[in-house]
Amino acid sequence: MHVFLTGATGLIGRALVPALRAAGHEVTALSRGAAPGRSPSGAAVVQGDPTRPGAWQDALARCDACVHLAGEPVAAGRWTEERKRAIRESRLASTRLVAEVVARGGPAVLVSGSAVGYYGSRGDEELDEGSPPGRDFLAEVCVAWEAAAAPAAVRARVVLLRTGIVLARDGGALPQLLRPFRYFAGGHIGDGAFWQPWIHLADEVGLITWALEHGTVAGPLAAAAPAPARNRDLAHAIGEVLHRPSVLPVPRSMIELVLGELAGAVTASQRVLPRKALAGGYRFRYPELLPALRDLLAR
Repeated sequence: MHVFLTGATGLIGRALVPALRAAGHEVTALSRGAAPGRSPSGAAVVQGDPTRPGAWQDALARCDACVHLAGEPVAAGRWTEERKRAIRESRLASTRLVAEVVARGGPAVLVSGSAVGYYGSRGDEELDEGSPPGRDFLAEVCVAWEAAAAPAAVRARVVLLRTGIVLARDGGALPQLLRPFRYFAGGHIGDGAFWQPWIHLADEVGLITWALEHGTVAGPLAAAAPAPARNRDLAHAIGEVLHRPSVLPVPRSMIELVLGELAGAVTASQRVLPRKALAGGYRFRYPELLPALRDLLAR
């Protein structure tokens, strides 16, 4: 299979390229800045901006499948109106352009990024692919983001990857979570009761590959481990693996002061279960939090 990949330089994309190559697939990666040619990871590189029409769409049309992960980082800073506009438009504009190409021909499958932000904050409610969306900013973005991919379904199988917190050794949220623990100042946020859907990077990559290769998978797909954790459990597990205390809670008011509106997303309670993946036969390499953290923090 020849796979076209956007977001190839992000945390997930960097891990996905070698995994796809190891599985025998050919990869063409879209990049804004890299020179055309072949990347060290073995992907062919084409230049282009995924939010603007261009020659990259011709390269997409020649591929068998597309994994679309491009979009401005959600947690890169406080949500000013300009940042919120960039978060929304980077996703919608790029997804519309990808979907237009897929709807006309070429790729027979599109795995398009989404997020557990789709659900909003839902307390202890169990959530899965059939649960309705929330009503906050991120939920509205995710609903529009998924709708932008919908035109591709006229001729292709479309998978909407609702990803939780991706735990990885060298990027994403985990290094930020670890910092206070290294200074013996770790702890949960507020009462720590809110649920945080997480997934090991190896399973995020595994689910994407599985979705590409299994022709019966379509529609929303929760990319989260089967055992979501409360924030206090996550803090305790990090402390246990690092041999550090986790007894200094961070007041929720402090998070709100530092992050502003973004604090609502950071502390959203989302008890997401990957029912579709489990029913379809995907076997998680790291279904439980403690073994996942031990694998990532062993060095």
